[in-house]
Amino acid sequence: MSHQSLTFEGVESTDQINRITTALMMLDGVDSVEVGRYGAEVEGKARREVLIKAVEQLKLKIKVS
Repeated sequence: MSHQSLTFEGVESTDQINRITTALMMLDGVDSVEVGRYGAEVEGKARREVLIKAVEQLKLKIKVS
């Protein structure tokens, strides 16, 4: 199992955090996710670019890296 860290800019509400958490947990290869205002810690086999794309598709006007 691998560990990935994502960094966020612009997350301002718990609704956004919940939406990001749900989107990441729904991906194949993700075993666990911890999301906060400034980033996420993801465990599993999902590739980094897949994780970033899932967050960007939410159109929350946040920056993900």
